[in-house]
Order: sequence, then C-alpha cells, then structure tokens
Amino acid sequence: MKSIIITGASAGIGAACASRFLQAGWQVGLLARRAEALAEVAKGYDNAVVLPCDVTDAAAVKDAFEGFVAQAGRLDVLFNNAGMFGTAAPIDEIATEEWDRVRAVNLDGMIYCAHAAFGLMRRQDPQGGRIINNGSISAHAPREGSVTYTTTKHAITGMTKSLSLDGRAFGIACSQIDIGNARTELLQGIIDRDPENAPPTMDVSHVADAVMNMAVLPPEANVQFMTLMATNMPYIGRG
Repeated sequence: MKSIIITGASAGIGAACASRFLQAGWQVGLLARRAEALAEVAKGYDNAVVLPCDVTDAAAVKDAFEGFVAQAGRLDVLFNNAGMFGTAAPIDEIATEEWDRVRAVNLDGMIYCAHAAFGLMRRQDPQGGRIINNGSISAHAPREGSVTYTTTKHAITGMTKSLSLDGRAFGIACSQIDIGNARTELLQGIIDRDPENAPPTMDVSHVADAVMNMAVLPPEANVQFMTLMATNMPYIGRG
C-alpha cells in the first residue's frame, strides 16, 4: 500500500486531496492542528492515520512523521499543503507580528515538513519518495495587498528547486503545484457574500486529481511545476 502525508488536511484543498487518496486505497497521514476536523475527514476509512500537529512546531512535526512511518512502514509522498493568507493590506499597514504569523506557517512549517520527509525518504529501504509543495498563483503574479503571502510563496518556489537538486542523489523528486481559485469552503463563503462579483472558480476535485496524477508517476518522471487554475481568472496579464 502506497503512503502519503497531507498537511493542512482538515479542510479545503488538503481535505479534498485526503479524501481522494483514501478512496484510492493509500495509507494517508492526515496532519493539521484540529483533531476533531481530521477525525471527520478520516471517518469510515481504516487507512487513515490522524496526526494532530502544528506545523510551526518542528519537534511536533518530526514526531508526527516518525509516528506515521512506524504505522505505515514508509513514506512515499508528502503533499506539503498547509498555509494561510494573512491580512490583506499594503506592507506599512501590516504589523510585524502578522508577518511572523504567516511566515511561521507558510515557510517555516513547509520547511519543517520537508525536512522530516526528506530525512525519512533518504534513509528508508527502498530509498526515495516524492515531495509535492503547494505553491500559489501568487508565486508568479501577486494580488494587491498580499505581500506577506506572496513573499512566502516565492520562497517555496526556491525551496522546490533546491529540493529537486538535493533529492536526485537519494531518489527523492520534488514538485510544485500552483493553484488558482479552487472552490473550497473559504472561497465559497466569499462567493456567497457577493455572488454578483464572484470570481471564476473551479471545483476543488480537480486539484485532488492533479495531485494524485503527480503522486503516482514512476520515479523516473516528475511534474516539476504545474499551474492549475480556473480558466477565466485574471492571472495572465493581471497586475
């Protein structure tokens, strides 16, 4: 049985991807802070492993990953997904504490999870695995008022490239998926509040399918970067 850890698995893109992999029969580690929400995603599946964990706590991340491998036997894939947007405003209106909060989740948390996964994949037998980072459209073309989020997502692109190089010697592939306007609970709430000005969206199931397609590739193939977005959203030429 193939195994994957999905961070931010309690809602949104993470929960949709978790359900997709659970239905496909993978051993799935569901990692997020909210244990009750994770239990709801895991309900009815005996191949789910609930991993309550704050990704900003490096020691807790290490323990969660090692605990999962103790049950699953190995780690084939990490979907490094947990993230947050933060306050939307020009930089001088954003408190430094807000930058610390966004950076801790979007950058430190993803580094901690990649660190744990890389170490396990490097040392397991057979060696290797795959890390899929959730980047963002904002890693390429930011929205207004998104300086904290955009800065962290540009950093994730650099991390993806570095891990891709460093992983070659150990059979570890690294990818990035940049997603635009998947219809999660959060985006649906925005649409419901102002349906007349609703942005173009796509069903979140398309993201789950894309991550699955990246995860099942053989070791010699890798989707280095994928942009998956609602067809009519203002990405090309926005600014």
